[in-house]
Amino acid sequence: MQLTLEFGGGLELLCQSSKIHNVDVKPNPGEDKLTMRDLLAWVKSNLIKERPEMFVKGDSVRPGVLVLINDCDWELCGSVDTELEEKDVVVFISTLHGG
Repeated sequence: MQLTLEFGGGLELLCQSSKIHNVDVKPNPGEDKLTMRDLLAWVKSNLIKERPEMFVKGDSVRPGVLVLINDCDWELCGSVDTELEEKDVVVFISTLHGG
């Protein structure tokens, strides 16, 4: 499944400073749908190069990470249980800032 992933608010630093990733993610064997839970596990294994604890907590994102699926807050779509579709755009933005 072709997806566009965007990282902002400092999260791009966990992915070798690259903000936009066009990826091909396959559903788990025996499943025909890809959920956000599956995508987060894939991102942790394939894109995050350092300090994954800054991005994920358990099977979800850490508090302070805003997730948008096609410009809609993922909490309105079903959070980790949201089923993704071909060409979806998923944005992860850290709302936590130092200062």
